[in-house]
Amino acid sequence: MKTIPSVHRRNLFVSALAGLGTWLATRSVAAAAPTTPDRAKVVYHLCDRDKVNFVLGNIQNHFEGMGGPDKVTIALVVHGPALKAFQRDAAGPDVTTRVAGFAKAGLALAACGNTMKAQNLTLTDLLPGFVTAEQGGVVRIAELQSQGYVYLRP
Repeated sequence: MKTIPSVHRRNLFVSALAGLGTWLATRSVAAAAPTTPDRAKVVYHLCDRDKVNFVLGNIQNHFEGMGGPDKVTIALVVHGPALKAFQRDAAGPDVTTRVAGFAKAGLALAACGNTMKAQNLTLTDLLPGFVTAEQGGVVRIAELQSQGYVYLRP
């Protein structure tokens, strides 16, 4: 039986370790690399009436920053005092125009069902485009988060 000199054994061992290290590194990089979704998904949470214009501005900036509505899916969930700003008879012209444009662009508008009951509102009382979050606004937000939406509350 022929023995391999210790220098060659060391070289074989070092080469094997280097190969194993390279293989493990490429596997961990591939596993850590996020998969690129077709569209980013974001849910905005709005309950403060004084933040309505700020949040609508953020949504506009978000659409523009992502390259347009076809690059991002945005949902707006409104409850509490902020819902009054989206009533047909109380919404200002700026809010009405912006919401109409966002709805056409694909913004998903959800009004908290609990807030609607508390404020004695129906969907016909709200600007066009809203749907009712029957189980409540916070429940809808949690549902969207479980579907991979990023939560934003400006």
